Amino acid sequence: MKFDDVVVTVKEAMSVERVYAAPVERDGTTVIGVAAISGGAGGGGGSGPDGEKGSGAGFGVGAKPVGAFVIRDGRVRWQPTVDANRLIAVVGMVALAALAVGARYANRR
Repeated sequence: MKFDDVVVTVKEAMSVERVYAAPVERDGTTVIGVAAISGGAGGGGGSGPDGEKGSGAGFGVGAKPVGAFVIRDGRVRWQPTVDANRLIAVVGMVALAALAVGARYANRR
């Protein structure tokens, strides 16, 4: 795969259809899921000491749900997604920092 082909594939993978899900309607309420998409591509080429040539390219795409637009009675409301893993990690870091500060404070007395 040539680098230009990789770039085209990445552009197709990072389209608006990947960010906004198809609307789902139930009982007069419409929900549109939203994701954050990130990605990148790279490539290169060169030649060896014996004159052999080589090249390569690659890309990666990641998606993470961030929330949904909820449409009901003509009003739009943003409902963010709660990332439980991130929440647990932040609470853990705060707890460790509190323990470290508490231990340091106790050693000074």
